[in-house]
Amino acid sequence: MKITSLFENKTRTVFSFEVFPPKKSSPIETVFRKLDEICALKPDFISVTYGAGGSENRNRTCEIASRIKNDLGVESVAHLTCVNSSKAEIDAILEEFRQHNIENILALRGDYVQGVEPKRDFLYASELVAYIREKGGFDLAGACYPEGHVEAEDEIADVLNLRKKVDAGATHLISQLFFDNSAYYRFLERARIAGINVPIEAGIMPVTNKSQIERMVSLCGASLPAKFSKIMQRYESRPEALRDAGIAYAVEQIVDLIANGVDGIHLYTMNNPYIARKITEAVSSLL
Repeated sequence: MKITSLFENKTRTVFSFEVFPPKKSSPIETVFRKLDEICALKPDFISVTYGAGGSENRNRTCEIASRIKNDLGVESVAHLTCVNSSKAEIDAILEEFRQHNIENILALRGDYVQGVEPKRDFLYASELVAYIREKGGFDLAGACYPEGHVEAEDEIADVLNLRKKVDAGATHLISQLFFDNSAYYRFLERARIAGINVPIEAGIMPVTNKSQIERMVSLCGASLPAKFSKIMQRYESRPEALRDAGIAYAVEQIVDLIANGVDGIHLYTMNNPYIARKITEAVSSLL
């Protein structure tokens, strides 16, 4: 099933998850056990990340996406990065996806790896989108950044680059995490003014520990509202309380987004069935 079809029903909000492969040194079965619980929650689809640098978890991305779809009965989306891949390597990956009945791809540039010279076949995600679209057979999603990509000159340049990705063939977008819904609404207004009319899912990450939030903010530059910072400060020394407060904050974000007609919610589960279940139970009647 192509993910685009999920957004054709305007009477409900698409609700999806993200999971990631284990480190190369860990058995893949560690994720399989968690997937059984996560898939039992019946999200509309589950995306599977590609891993830092692109190469370490390439085969595992396909294996996990295949298990989600072919064994557990939930549609999957495989992430695919391009900055460290040649066209021949991308062709081989696409063929592997086809063999495993994977029809949906989240096309990404990927991160530059220190000490590794990037290949020059693809410099931007929009080029990867256009290349796969020409090959045919896949539904293509793209990433977007409510507070602007960290490398973008400004918000206007960022949204104009996003328009290139959509024009190249991305049929829907999934946002980077954010903690301030007003930032997402401002981004959505910029996107629509720029003529970006494809569905846009809001990426929500429940924060469950202080080191996690510090790492994510350093990577993506998400701003922290005062309300959110107070929660972190109050409960940072009490792990269970911080976990539950993070879940409650995420639920509050989701409720507000759904009330304002968001196209979809993409929940970054961190491979944690407990978090996925608690949030799903809290919002399922609203979808």
